[in-house]
Amino acid sequence: MTPGAQTGKRSGSGATATKLVIDTFRRNRLIPVIVIDDVQHAVPLARALEEAGLPCAEITFRTPRALEALEKISTECPNVLVGAGTVLTPKQAGDARAAGAKFVVAPGFGAAMVDYCVEHDIPVFPGVATPTELEFALSRGLTVMKFFPAESLGGIAYLKSMSAPYGGVEFLPSGGIGLTNMATYLANPRIVAVGGSWMAPADWISDAQFDRIRGEVRKSVKAARAVKQEGK
Repeated sequence: MTPGAQTGKRSGSGATATKLVIDTFRRNRLIPVIVIDDVQHAVPLARALEEAGLPCAEITFRTPRALEALEKISTECPNVLVGAGTVLTPKQAGDARAAGAKFVVAPGFGAAMVDYCVEHDIPVFPGVATPTELEFALSRGLTVMKFFPAESLGGIAYLKSMSAPYGGVEFLPSGGIGLTNMATYLANPRIVAVGGSWMAPADWISDAQFDRIRGEVRKSVKAARAVKQEGK
C-alpha cells in the first residue's frame, strides 16, 4: 500500500479529504496541539500560527469550550487546517465534524469512534502503541497513525522496532516531543509530522502571549524544515 494513502474502506470523497490532510501535515512537518479554555483566544491564536508559517491546529477536547473554539477557528480562519484532538467517542467525532474539523485525532484506538469516522468520511488518526493496535488500524484501511505517548514508550528507537514488520505505514508521533528532540523523529522517512504543545502551551494561550507563540512557531518551523530525512 502506498504510504499516506489511507484509502482502505473509504469512499472517494473520504479518501481525497484524508490525502489532502496528510499532504498538509507532510508539508508543515509540525502539528500544534492546542489546549484552550477561553474561546476569545481561539481566533488570535489561529492567526498567530498562520502568520508564523504554520496554518494548522489540533484543538484537543480536554476543555469545556474546545468545540466552540474549534468552530470559531473554522469559521473565521479558513486558511488554517483545524482538527479535533483527544476525540474518544462517535458523538465527539460527529460534533467535531459539525463544528468544521477537517480531521480527528485520538490518543488510542477506540473501535467505535474510528469506525464512525471511516463510515462518515472523516480523516481520522488513532493512536497506536503496540503492533496489535497498529493492526486494528490497518484493518480499517488506515496507514497513517498517531504514535502516542512517543517518548514514554521509548521514542524513535521503539517506533522503528514496533513498526518494522509493517511496510507502508507512517506515523504522527506526539507526547514528550519538543524543539530539542523533534529532529530525531523528523529524520525518519516514516514520520509524516510531529505533534506537540511546546509551540503554544496552554499558559501562553491563556495569558494571550501571541507574540511569544509566533516567535516559538517561527523558530520551530525553521528547525523542522532544516531536518533532512534519512535516505533522501
